[in-house]
Amino acid sequence: MKRRTFTALALAATTALTTPAFAADLTVGVSWSNFQEERWKTDEAAIKGALEAAGAKYISSDAQSSASKQLADVESLIAQGVDALIILAQDASAIGPAVQAAADEGIPVVAYDRLIEDNRAFYLTFDNVEVGRMQARAVFEALPKGNYVMIKGSPTDPNADFLRGGQQEILQAAIDSGDIKIVGEAYTDGWLPANAQRNMEQILTAADNKVDAVVASNDGTAGGVVAALTAQGMEGIPVSGQDGDHAALNRVALGTQTVSVWKDARELGKAAGSIAAELASGKSLSDIGGSVSWTSPGGTTMTSMFLAPQPITKDNLSVVVDAGWIAKDALCQGVTSGAAPCN
Repeated sequence: MKRRTFTALALAATTALTTPAFAADLTVGVSWSNFQEERWKTDEAAIKGALEAAGAKYISSDAQSSASKQLADVESLIAQGVDALIILAQDASAIGPAVQAAADEGIPVVAYDRLIEDNRAFYLTFDNVEVGRMQARAVFEALPKGNYVMIKGSPTDPNADFLRGGQQEILQAAIDSGDIKIVGEAYTDGWLPANAQRNMEQILTAADNKVDAVVASNDGTAGGVVAALTAQGMEGIPVSGQDGDHAALNRVALGTQTVSVWKDARELGKAAGSIAAELASGKSLSDIGGSVSWTSPGGTTMTSMFLAPQPITKDNLSVVVDAGWIAKDALCQGVTSGAAPCN
């Protein structure tokens, strides 16, 4: 493990974490998979804040949705002398050489939000199986019978299957009884809204528009789904999402999206920055406060931390306003009537 001199400093990074060490003269590198997505800017601000509070420097790179570029990016961050890495993996199956390169230099890695199946990485995320349950539960409560479409995440992101597994848990009994029929299902390459829209358009054509509800796996894909539905005059049928993107929360207020499972990226980013600073300062993975041992679907025992998500529907929109996540004006843009706080 790379070590430099540091001084202790009290810092309450997140309620799940213990007080980290002061990481003076340490540098943490962050490799983003695609920084163009709205939510990562929120995550970055929180990571920067936690690192600044710990006295550590932040540097970053953007893989721009390229797995090969991400490998080169990590090599570059290592060459710049980082003491810890936070990696949001573009392709979980392709990121292995980056973790190995970091391990060869004694540089700890935080697998950020997406699983990197390597026990040398600290896995930090929300409970994504529960997110999937929350998505399907909200759509099912809105429409317990009918033709469903499942718009999944990227096939290279393990979270896509974690979410899909949670969704299936909620819907399985209704599928078995015949109350729900899945008439279309597709992965969304790169989680890109345009790809989700194209998939949804193709499914609508194949199903002759006989679609009653859509379980979409994040807010970006939900946006693509809503665009496809709107073009067919079908906006307003139940649609799920996640992340609490501002545009999605506005759709919830407007009634074109049923739920956005809010994963407060400020807390995730704060935790990542604090954990990375502690690891950079010499702490072992298992010494991180709030960490648990978790076995991945592939059988790898990981040191992990799972934060709790919260579903946001028209019935509790005030939660995100009260938390300072979104301004009331942005939430309620275009809303002429509806649930609090937009009424």
